[in-house]
Amino acid sequence: MATILMVTSCSQPENIDLLVTNGIIYTADSAFTVVSQMAVHNGIIVATGNNLAKKYKASEILDAQGMTLVPGLIDAHCHFTGYGEGLIRWADLKNTGSWTEAIDRVKQFGEQNPDSWLLGRGWDQNLWPLKEFPDNTLLDDRFGNIPVALTRIDGHAMVANTAALKLAGIDASTQVDGGEIKLSNGKPTGLLLDNAMDLVYKAIPQLTSKQRCDGLMAAQANCLSVGLTAVADAGLEYDEVMRIDSLQKNGKIHMRVNTWLSPSNENYSLLIQKGPLKEPLLQITAIKLYADGALGSRGALLLKPYSDDSNNHGIATYDRNYFAKWADVALQNNFQLCVHAIGDSANRMILHVFAEKLGGKNDLRWRIEHAQVIDSADFDVFRQFCIIPSMQPTHATSDMNWACNRLGNRIINAYALRRLLEQNGWMPLGTDFPIENINPFYTFYAAVARKDLNGQPSEGFQMTDALTREQALMGMTLWAARSLFTEQWNGSLEPGKKADFVLIDRDIMKVNETELPNTSVLATYIDGKKVYLKEE
Repeated sequence: MATILMVTSCSQPENIDLLVTNGIIYTADSAFTVVSQMAVHNGIIVATGNNLAKKYKASEILDAQGMTLVPGLIDAHCHFTGYGEGLIRWADLKNTGSWTEAIDRVKQFGEQNPDSWLLGRGWDQNLWPLKEFPDNTLLDDRFGNIPVALTRIDGHAMVANTAALKLAGIDASTQVDGGEIKLSNGKPTGLLLDNAMDLVYKAIPQLTSKQRCDGLMAAQANCLSVGLTAVADAGLEYDEVMRIDSLQKNGKIHMRVNTWLSPSNENYSLLIQKGPLKEPLLQITAIKLYADGALGSRGALLLKPYSDDSNNHGIATYDRNYFAKWADVALQNNFQLCVHAIGDSANRMILHVFAEKLGGKNDLRWRIEHAQVIDSADFDVFRQFCIIPSMQPTHATSDMNWACNRLGNRIINAYALRRLLEQNGWMPLGTDFPIENINPFYTFYAAVARKDLNGQPSEGFQMTDALTREQALMGMTLWAARSLFTEQWNGSLEPGKKADFVLIDRDIMKVNETELPNTSVLATYIDGKKVYLKEE
């Protein structure tokens, strides 16, 4: 009788670098799967699930102890480079209660940070008892021959003193297309809107390369501390893009940066004509344009006059032909086109230019940035031509106390997150920092609760356009990545993707909405490596 030998094969555990256990892991995949474990090797996610410990032997185990993990958060529209410069050169004028308080801050900042110019950003006249634009009278009195330029919070208005105006070559006869130099009794008041500000910016001495690098490093540190692992930096020049590239290659910037190019001749000849660059850390894929100003400075271009300024429709920064020309450049060079449009007239113009060039359904993912005020007749154009509305939820909660005065009944079609999301079934979200706070959990809260950080209004602002928590998280992860053409690398925690993830101190999908703004990042990982750890 033959003897039968039974051989049992036991597979050995696979060696990996990192195993995450005991977590509430929101993968943000297309099914919005939630798991408790994740395996990572060589910076790549190799598996997610609930029973991975037997299959994998890890060099490092991260016990999440019941805490929540989300994909590395992506800011789909911000000004990363400008934010970094502001950290080392600009006085912070946010939340000042008056023009006098803003000037006091500038004075104090100048004493602590001596420079040839005094710069500040963040004032908002809508927060002051007297909600009128200031002039430069007090600046001239306080600072004399020291040039001073103070930019409004939205970046679309500035007050410059007489010394700064002289250095910029601005007088009563100066004309600027797409901008305005305010006059009183035939003399400049110092108030400059939109393109007029460029004359002053060109006169300001440039930072050194070291200062710019220091600013980028400071910006990265702040981003990582709030869970941002990738950003879209809206509107850069060639040297700024190359500086980011150099710091990444030298291992100093770990974040993924999607750079959008300003429409300059240098960018066109040195970058755009070469075609898009798509690498895991750096992407050069988009051109950034401006169609109008901002609502807070009454520069947003409206179809009908402002409700609180009957002689003002806003500012068209350029004409239709300008946008049609750059649309052709984008098509010819396989670049994405991203256009700032706030008012309903600006949005209509850009929608029509896009529609003409795109011709129908497509996957070019051209974007309208902000899309704040949309005429009811224009919502469907986003869907018909696959135009992506790129939204910043905190703009609604920052503007809501005065926006109705600007728009009247048109407010019902402003900040329409849900209705715009429904056009294509997805939508990227961002902060537009430094205009708004850098914290993406404020974005999440504003999208879901439609309230400011004081919990107002108690019933929420125009709640028919609130997002669900799942939609808000997707807008900051997978949908943001999709809007940047990086979804093959990041945006969700799925096998084959980069291991970018964030450990946070509460389950944002379940806690009371009042807790959402207080969410704290415990650790941030990029490529499976810890790049931020909260100090105890």
